[in-house]
Amino acid sequence: MREFDSPRLIADIGGTFARFALETSPGEFEHIALLRCAEHADFHAAVRAFMDRLPRQLRVAHAAIAIANPVEGDQVRMTNYHWQFSIEEARQRLGLDTLVVVNDFTALAMALPRLRGGEIRQIGGGEPRAHSVIGLLGSGSGLGVSGLIPAGEGWISLGSEGGHTNFAPRDEREIALLRFAWNEYEHVSFERLLSGPGLELMHRAMADYLKRPSEPLSAPEITARALEATDPVCEETLELFCTLLGTAAANLAVTLGALGGIYIGGGIVPRLGEYFDRSRFRARFEDKGRFSDYVAAIPTFVITAEHATFKGASAILEAQLRSLQTSGGASAIVGQIRRARDGLSPAEQRVADHVLAHSRKVLNDPIAEIAKAANVSQPTVIRFCRSLGCEGLSDFKLRLASGLTGTVPVSHTQVTQDDSMVELGEKVLGNTASAILQVRSQLNRDMIDRSIELLLKASRIEFFAIGHYGVVAQDAQFKFLRLGVACNAYVEPRLQLLAAQTLKPGDVAVLISSSGKLPELIAVADAARERGAHVVAITASQSPLAKKADAALIVDHVEDVATHLPMISRILHLLVIDMLAVGVAMRRDPAGPAGAVLGAAHPDLDETDEDGRVSARRAAPGVSLASPLAKLTAHSR
Repeated sequence: MREFDSPRLIADIGGTFARFALETSPGEFEHIALLRCAEHADFHAAVRAFMDRLPRQLRVAHAAIAIANPVEGDQVRMTNYHWQFSIEEARQRLGLDTLVVVNDFTALAMALPRLRGGEIRQIGGGEPRAHSVIGLLGSGSGLGVSGLIPAGEGWISLGSEGGHTNFAPRDEREIALLRFAWNEYEHVSFERLLSGPGLELMHRAMADYLKRPSEPLSAPEITARALEATDPVCEETLELFCTLLGTAAANLAVTLGALGGIYIGGGIVPRLGEYFDRSRFRARFEDKGRFSDYVAAIPTFVITAEHATFKGASAILEAQLRSLQTSGGASAIVGQIRRARDGLSPAEQRVADHVLAHSRKVLNDPIAEIAKAANVSQPTVIRFCRSLGCEGLSDFKLRLASGLTGTVPVSHTQVTQDDSMVELGEKVLGNTASAILQVRSQLNRDMIDRSIELLLKASRIEFFAIGHYGVVAQDAQFKFLRLGVACNAYVEPRLQLLAAQTLKPGDVAVLISSSGKLPELIAVADAARERGAHVVAITASQSPLAKKADAALIVDHVEDVATHLPMISRILHLLVIDMLAVGVAMRRDPAGPAGAVLGAAHPDLDETDEDGRVSARRAAPGVSLASPLAKLTAHSR
C-alpha cells in the first residue's frame, strides 16, 4: 500500500460496541477507542464523539466503516441495533471526501491475505495452495461465513449467509441436541448452535442429555467454567461446540474448494487459546468419509491478529481510492467525460467542465441549476448525458454517485415549469422510485408482522381515509374483499365516526393518513380503541395518529405543499396496502399456489376482452404472489 496523504478513520461497529482507530500509515493504527453504542444517540453521534477526541490539527478525509449488517445501497439499517443512516448523508455531515461502508465479515475476509505468521495460528496439518480459494468462519453473536476468490493480483470477497445452512447431526449426542433445539426453533441452522446464544442453547441441551440440573448461564460463564474444568455440563458444551465447528469448517472447505485454507475468527474461538488446539475440531474437520484425504490437505488457522477487521476495512478503502485515482480522482464516468470532452459540442463541453469542477454539487442540483451554471439550455444537459451512454440526467447522476461514494443515493428532483415533457417524465418516475427505495429501507419488520397478525385475527376490518387518500382505502377494501375478508372503506368523516362507534373487540380499524394529524381520523382512532378494537395506522413517524396505533407502518414522504397533490405518497400508501394483502394471503396458506392462497377472483369485477371473456391478465386475484411487489416483500430484510 502507498503512503497516506492524510490519516484515515477506520471503524468496526457491532450491536454493543463501536471500535475506532486512526490509520496513520499502512497497517499502523493509533488513537484506538472502544465506545459503547448505547451511550450515543445514533451512528453520527458515535463517529463525531471519536473525531472530537482527535488532535485538532488532524484532518480526516477518508473513512471506512465495517458494520455487523448487510450493506446494500445507500441506506444502512442495523439488524441487531436501532441505528440507521444514509452513507452519502453521513459523508457530508462528517465532512469526509470518501466514506466506504462494508459488512464486517467482508472486511475480515479482505484482511486474510495481509495477515502474517504472528497474527494466525495453525491447527493441525495441511499446506495452503497459492492463488486458491480461502474460506472464513467466525462465531460471535452469530456465525459469519465468507470466502476469498483470487482474481488477478487481488481478491473478490464472497457475501454469504452460509451460517444459516442446516445443522446435520453425526452421532447420538448430536441427534439429542437437534431434538432439543427443535423445541425452540423450527429450522436449526449452524448459527443457532455455533454462536454466543448457541452456546447457551447447547448448555441447556447438554444438561438435559446428561440428566443434570440446568443453570441459566451466559456464554462467557459457560466458557469460563469449561476452561477451568469446574463444571461437567459446561465442559461437555464447549467440547461439542468445537467439534461442531469442525463439521461446519469442513462443509465450507468442500463447498468452496478452499485449498488456500480455512480461517477461524469471531469473538469466541480466538479466546479459547490452547484449549481449541487440543479440541476435536481438527479431528472432526478431517472426518469427511471419501473426502477425508481432500480436507486433510487443507490447513486451518485461528486468527489472532488484534486489528484484523481494521486491516480488511483499510484494504477495501485503499482499493476504492486507488480506483478513483486511476480515473483522475473521481468516478469512472468522470474519466469517461475527460476522454470524451474534445469530441463534444462547445455547449456540451461547458456542461462537462462544470461537472468536472463540481462533481458532488451536480449530484444534488436540479437540471435548471446545472444548465444555468454551465450557461447552456436544459436540453443540452440531457444531450450531454446521452452522449455518455446514459438514458438521461437521473441515470447519469446514479452512475456519478456510484463512483464518487461507492453507493447509490436516494434523491429527489423538483419538477419545474421549464421542464420538457421528457424531463418531467424522468423526474416523476425517478422521484417515485427513489421514494419507494427510501420507504423500503425504513421498513420495520416487527410492525409489519404485528399488523398482519392483527388483520389475520380480525373478525372485521374497516379502512378509513380522507381526501386524496380515499382511493387508498377503497383499493384496500377491494383487495381484502377478494381475499374473502369482511371489510369496508369509509372516506366521509361523518360516516367514519359512526362506523368506528360500531366496532367490537377483535375488529381492526386501518387508518390511512399522510400527516397523521387530521382531527377526524384521530377521533376515529379514539373511538375504535374505546370500543376495544385494534388500530393499524399507515402514516408519518412521530405523528399523533402513529402514537395512538397498536401498529404503525411509517411512510415519511413530504409532498410539495404548493400544489398539494399527493403524487408519490399516495403510491407509497398503496404499496403498503399491497404488502399487507400479500402478507395476509401468504400467512393464511403459505404452501398453496398464488391462486389458492388469495382465493378465486370475482369474474364480474375483472376486465373482459371483446368477446366478453375474462381477460387472462386480470383473471388472477388482485394481489399476485408472482408479482414484483410480492417478491420485494418476501425478500426485504
